[in-house]
Amino acid sequence: MARVSMKTIFRSERYAAISLAGAAALGLFLANSVAGPGLIELSHSYVGFPVIGLELSIAHWITDALLAVFFFIIAVELRHELTVGELSSFKKALAPGIAALGGVIVPALVYLSIAGADYARGWPIPTATDIAFALGLIALVGRGLPGRLRVFLLALAVIDDLIAILIIAVFFTASIDFIALGMAVIAVYLFRFISCQGRLNRNVQATLLVFVALFAWYFTYLSGVHATIAGVALGLVLQPRLAGQAAHALQPTTNAVILPLFAFVSALVVIPDLAPSELSPAFWGIAVGLPLGKIIGITLAGSIVAAIIHRGEATETIVKGWDLFTISAVAGIGFTVSLLMNELAFEGNSLIRDEGVLGVLIGSAIAIVIGGSLVIWRSRHYRKKN
Repeated sequence: MARVSMKTIFRSERYAAISLAGAAALGLFLANSVAGPGLIELSHSYVGFPVIGLELSIAHWITDALLAVFFFIIAVELRHELTVGELSSFKKALAPGIAALGGVIVPALVYLSIAGADYARGWPIPTATDIAFALGLIALVGRGLPGRLRVFLLALAVIDDLIAILIIAVFFTASIDFIALGMAVIAVYLFRFISCQGRLNRNVQATLLVFVALFAWYFTYLSGVHATIAGVALGLVLQPRLAGQAAHALQPTTNAVILPLFAFVSALVVIPDLAPSELSPAFWGIAVGLPLGKIIGITLAGSIVAAIIHRGEATETIVKGWDLFTISAVAGIGFTVSLLMNELAFEGNSLIRDEGVLGVLIGSAIAIVIGGSLVIWRSRHYRKKN
């Protein structure tokens, strides 16, 4: 009974937000303590199987392998929303889709205007929204908010993460081994085929699916495409019923282990002994681009949709005004995906990468404070109305 209770806790959006914040805070604290040098060195230690070309640092085992499970769950949720959920029709997807686009373009422009050409590679970092953290914040302090606000945020964040996935696939792939990529595609197709064989024994089917999924991830890694894309592909092609069951079964592990581990390792950064004016433009571009860019981009784009496309519709069916502003502030919590983008963008420059991590943490913290305060205010407003 207690085991079921713990799984329920681990699946909750509130737990996901708290565990992510706690793990990141712990990582940052330990990195700047006497244990810091040893922990950082340990995270960079290589383990694996050199014979088959698979040798990664502990940090990369987390970001390239374990995080693929998180992207698998995102892909399952994305497919559900696109087929039967809040993005299943053009009209449903229009408002959050345009808002999400504004929430990608404006933060990128804010970043580029601050960081300049020298650090232009980091433009994708402030464009991401962390689904788990954003929804967790709503769950923590948003009692009384109308359901349409959570649905709008979920749809916006799902589209945002789809764009992030495309950015990772297109902009962070230097060279491609097409033979390995072809093998990965075959493995993904085989994964789909096995999942559709309803007459197979369930245990045999599950074993085969895990085995083929590992091959898909391995060949994706060898191809040069970021290995988390394998998780996305597998989540999109898995038979829907099995996909829902798999995501449900994996969510406690993802929320309790994978995401906190990723946040902890990503936050193992020594805070530089520098004056604020000495920090790189990349840091300021991220720290400002996440909260400010999301607020401006989503509020502006969402307001245009509400004013032009949804004009005349019942007010309670659309998200606009202070509600839209609140959602845009919460969407500034980049965290998980932004940290991954930072890792990829500044992989060859450890100093700027570390400053980028601090930029993501500070920018997301600002978004948490502003967004959380607005959510509390709007919650009180709606509770008084009811």
